[in-house]
Amino acid sequence: MALAELTHEQRRQLIDAKQAFDVWRSAQRQFANSYKGTVRWKKSKGNEYLYRTVYRGTQEISKSLGPRSPRTEKIKEDYANARLRLRQRLTKLKTRLKGMAPINRALRLNRVPLTETRILSALDREGLLGKQIFVVGTNALFAYELMAGVVISGDLLATRDIDLLWDHRPRLSLVVTDVENQGVLSLLREVDSSFRPAGPRSFRAENDQGYLVDLIRPLETDFRVNAPEKIGQGEEELYAVGIEGLQWLVNAPKVEETVIGSDGMPILMSCIDPRAFALHKLWLSRRADRAPAQRPRDSAQAVAVAALILTYLQLPFDSRELSALPKELRGLSPELKKMAKAWLKENPIIQDEQ
Repeated sequence: MALAELTHEQRRQLIDAKQAFDVWRSAQRQFANSYKGTVRWKKSKGNEYLYRTVYRGTQEISKSLGPRSPRTEKIKEDYANARLRLRQRLTKLKTRLKGMAPINRALRLNRVPLTETRILSALDREGLLGKQIFVVGTNALFAYELMAGVVISGDLLATRDIDLLWDHRPRLSLVVTDVENQGVLSLLREVDSSFRPAGPRSFRAENDQGYLVDLIRPLETDFRVNAPEKIGQGEEELYAVGIEGLQWLVNAPKVEETVIGSDGMPILMSCIDPRAFALHKLWLSRRADRAPAQRPRDSAQAVAVAALILTYLQLPFDSRELSALPKELRGLSPELKKMAKAWLKENPIIQDEQ
């Protein structure tokens, strides 16, 4: 493993890409919230009425804006014009992002594999990412390295799966987006139609290329509610499985970072706080029930993220923000910092000399 600072040119391009993406995403949210429905005339008993129709999943909700008149005709015209202007703006903003993509690739900012970016894009579009679903595991390192302005080299970021932590407490977002009915698997199949459950009542989806998506949730203190929980009403669907220790991550602070996919397009990644990630990874590496082949990788990832925290992010491990973590985890921070400092002494950071 090695850490290399981003060059001045990479930083400048990354800032431009993030700003352009933020503007596009904000406009996309505005369109989804205000203009995704329709405004049209409907006949009733020989008269015409203007109706505003919006969709909540598969549910159609219509509201009358009044009978046809100069006032309602103006409402319809203003709506259509505003919708068109926003569509045109979205097209221009998307064109700009696509124009920046070759530069992002040339500067090697395109770190995140394409399957991950497409999955994250679908979750973000449905309003689940950062509200009910968070990225945990190896893929979170892509966000942490950009937060610090470095690149982590080596095989620590090599993965053929993505772990999605599901905070199953707020059900509203699932209902609003119709994921309650269609399930997470339907979103994955928009990315790749070959995704299917790995087995009956499985928390894992797999595609024809062997890429895995794990849907995991905290293990409840009440053993009666720890059975795998089905997400969606379809016959084929994922069952989020409860895992010990994830309650700490659900309650930990969260961070968001714009990352760049392998195609050069930016995407949002929402993860747990890097301090919680590092402490949890070190804790995992000490567990007897953890696969022996996985423990050294867990420890190395914990040290890598801790090195970023100590050197660049300057986030205190004794902060009240981490009070939701148990003493068992927080008590590992002195040892983790010592391990990170020792690694940094032996592995100098490659610095930008520009």
